Amino acid sequence: MFSQGQLIFAVCFFIAFVIVMIFAYRKDLALHKIFYKGNYKVLIGFLLFIAILFVIKIFFKR
Repeated sequence: MFSQGQLIFAVCFFIAFVIVMIFAYRKDLALHKIFYKGNYKVLIGFLLFIAILFVIKIFFKR
């Protein structure tokens, strides 16, 4: 399916990408705390909306 060289490249790319993302996140951590304070409320609302859709689907399936 994939050659050995492609797999090695994918693993190296993934490791480098994760390392760069960690450094970038740490660099911007102070800004995240200022500008994204109530972000968890949006996440909870979105997850609640998805849960309601599943409940509606199950209710009308019966």
